[in-house]
Amino acid sequence: MTDAVAASTDATRRLPRGRHDLTREQIEEDQRLRILLGFAGAMASNGYARTPIAAVIAHAGVSRETYYRLFSDKLDGFLAAFDLVSTVLLAELDRAVEGPGPPLDRIDDGVRRYLEVLAEHRGEARLFLVEAFAAGPVAIERRAEVQERIAARIAEVLEVGSESGRVTCRMLVAAVSALIVTPLVADDHDAILALGPLISAELRRYHAAGLLT
Repeated sequence: MTDAVAASTDATRRLPRGRHDLTREQIEEDQRLRILLGFAGAMASNGYARTPIAAVIAHAGVSRETYYRLFSDKLDGFLAAFDLVSTVLLAELDRAVEGPGPPLDRIDDGVRRYLEVLAEHRGEARLFLVEAFAAGPVAIERRAEVQERIAARIAEVLEVGSESGRVTCRMLVAAVSALIVTPLVADDHDAILALGPLISAELRRYHAAGLLT
């Protein structure tokens, strides 16, 4: 989510003081979600390395005690936030490419939806595309796994059968991620969306050249 939406979410989800009807499990789930959203808000300006846990819990509106009851350290919380973002991205991509229609058109729909989610939720997108590198090898490995799943989904839709074709899918996914980083860091919503036609055109060019078979 963008900072504005995250702030709104924090405000509306903040638990009231005094008695309420939520169970302990519901309270902890609410606090956990607020912390995960807090990572995106806190790291938007200073990145992973320069963002202390104090900044995360300030964005989340929870206590330090609450944070350490749910997560062991900063990396533990970051990885949970990363996993949440990845799950949402993959689910949105899957929904976009499902259903009837020519495979290339379905991939176009997937590219469009992928960029829309990243553009609308730039804070969370940074966790996935940028801050994972600063968070270290575990986060980098998880990022690579997600990219591999995206490449595999593209290969499945396009019915890619050769190893060289699957490698091309991986290369395209890596290239798309690299293209997104510059407008993402610049917080440029429109520039992220503008990549859609370029990506679709290149994908079709690769397909026409027989590189995705």
